[in-house]
Amino acid sequence: MLEKNIQLSGKTVLVTGAAGFIGANLIMALLKSDSGIKIIGLDNLNDYYDVSLKEFRLNQIQSLCEKSTDSFIFIKGDLADRALVDEIFRKYQPAVVVNLAAQAGVRYSIANPDAYIQSNMIGFYNILEACRHSYDNGAAGVEHLVYASSSSVYGSNHKIPYSTKDKVDNPVSLYAATKKSNELFAHAYAKLYGIPSTGLRFFTVYGPAGRPDMAYFSFTNKLLAGEKIQIFNYGNCKRDFTYVDDIVTGVIEVMQRSPLPNEDGVKYKVYNIGNQQPENLLDFVDILQEELKRADILPKDYDFDACKELVGMQPGDVEVTFADVSELVKDTGFKPETSLREGLRRFAEWYKSYYG
Repeated sequence: MLEKNIQLSGKTVLVTGAAGFIGANLIMALLKSDSGIKIIGLDNLNDYYDVSLKEFRLNQIQSLCEKSTDSFIFIKGDLADRALVDEIFRKYQPAVVVNLAAQAGVRYSIANPDAYIQSNMIGFYNILEACRHSYDNGAAGVEHLVYASSSSVYGSNHKIPYSTKDKVDNPVSLYAATKKSNELFAHAYAKLYGIPSTGLRFFTVYGPAGRPDMAYFSFTNKLLAGEKIQIFNYGNCKRDFTYVDDIVTGVIEVMQRSPLPNEDGVKYKVYNIGNQQPENLLDFVDILQEELKRADILPKDYDFDACKELVGMQPGDVEVTFADVSELVKDTGFKPETSLREGLRRFAEWYKSYYG
C-alpha cells in the first residue's frame, strides 16, 4: 500500500459493531470529518455487557448527526443472519466495509464458545459472501474490506515485538483461533474473487465508554465496590495498551488505502495497531489508581495495596503483547502515540461524568 487510492467523500460505508467501543468511535470520527459519507451501522445490541453503554454510544452518534450533513442509518440485527446481511448489501451497496462486529474476550470464549462461532466465523463468512456478490452483473462492488483481527493471534509466540511477518499458528484461546481464521478466510476470498481486504490486529484497546470486561474498567468497578482486584501471573505481564482514538485514526487511514497486489497477485494485507510500548501490569494499576484519585473517584487516602491480589496466569492468556507497527508507519505515516497516563486520565474523567 503506497498511497491513498480510495476517496471516502460521498461514499457509502458499512460499519458492523456500530454500537461497540471501536465501531461507535469510528462512526463519530467519520461524522466529524464532514466528508459527506453515508454510514450504515449494524449491531445486535447483545447483552455480553451493559447494553446501556451501547445505547449511550448510539445517542452520542445521533447527537452528531444533528450537527452533520452526513447521514447515519442504524440497523439492529445479527451478523450471523445471512438474509439480513445480503439485504443490507443489496439495498445500500456499500463501497467500503469495516467489519468490527465480533464476540470479544479471551476468558468468555472458554465459557461460551458457541457465541464465537456464530459471530466471528459465520458472521464474517456472511460478510465475505456479500462482498463477493457485490460484483455480480458488472456492479462496481466493494472497493475495500477492512476487518478487526486481534493481537491474540500471536498466541504463544516468544519473539517480541510481534511482527505481521511472524507465523501465528499457535493460538491459546478459541477467540484467537477465530480471529486467525478471519485472516485466512479473507485471504482466500481476496485470492478467489479479488476482494481487497485488510486485517487489523488491535492491541489492548482502552478509553472512555469502553468495554466493562477490560481490566482498566473492571478494576475501577471493583475498587469502588470494595472488592479485591486480581493481577494475573503475579504481575509479571506486559500489555501494549492502545488508546481508542489512535485505533480509530489508524482504521481511517487504512480504509483509504486498499491493498496493492502482493507477490502472489492477491490484494491482501495485515497490520498491527498498537502503542509499541508495553506496560507492566503493576505499573498500569498504579497509574490507574493515581488517575482515579485525581478524578475524585477514589479518596486520596485510599489503601490501594490492600485491594491487590497477585494470582497465577489464567487459561488462554499470554505474558506479553508488543506491537511492531513499522509496516503501518511505512504505509500510512501514522503511529499511535497517546501515553497510558493520558488515556487513563481521559477514562477516569469520563467515568466520573458518566457514573457521577
